[in-house]
Amino acid sequence: MAVPEKPVLYSYFRSSCSWRVRIALALKKIDYDTFPVHLIKDGGQQFSEEFQTLNPMSQVPALKIDGVTLTQSLAIIEYLEETRPTPVRLLPQDPKKRASVRMISDLIASGIQPLQNIAVLKKVGQETQLTWAQSVIGSGFRALEQVLQSTAGKYCVGNEISMADLCLVPQVANAERFKVDLSPYPIINRINKTLLTMEAFQVSHPSRQPDTPPELRA
Repeated sequence: MAVPEKPVLYSYFRSSCSWRVRIALALKKIDYDTFPVHLIKDGGQQFSEEFQTLNPMSQVPALKIDGVTLTQSLAIIEYLEETRPTPVRLLPQDPKKRASVRMISDLIASGIQPLQNIAVLKKVGQETQLTWAQSVIGSGFRALEQVLQSTAGKYCVGNEISMADLCLVPQVANAERFKVDLSPYPIINRINKTLLTMEAFQVSHPSRQPDTPPELRA
């Protein structure tokens, strides 16, 4: 009987989208190999012909698993959930809670993160990158904090970890990197601090990846 190939995650240590998937893999206890794709070096290794055959959008992450290559972090997480629902479920069984998880995940993954990613910041220009990132993250966090007032328990949706939490933590890290004042967002802050105490969020952290530069290692 053939031994299944180990999954391969094409990732960049600082990519928040890659981090979401790393958390999911850790929570699901899926052993995998990492293939680093540096988003700045060599003009951006994601633009190489080799990587574009994996993902024509030239973005990380990409995950080779079960004989297929998947891209887009939320699609990857949903696939992992559908094919490997244990040991931790990332989408609630209740349809209303499941919709809330997807709503919050999309708010972050579609409404905040893309507006402050590397490609957009290059277009904005060096002089205004910081103020731009602070503005779009602040606007998104104001909306997110309001949403969480009605959905949050211990975590983003009730008291069980979900895909929404996998989106929250990397986005807070982005906010900290861009020096966003987080004091107006007590619910976001509380959930983030709780999640960062968990092993899955620690081992997947950008400071602990194979391609993390020595000066940024934990």
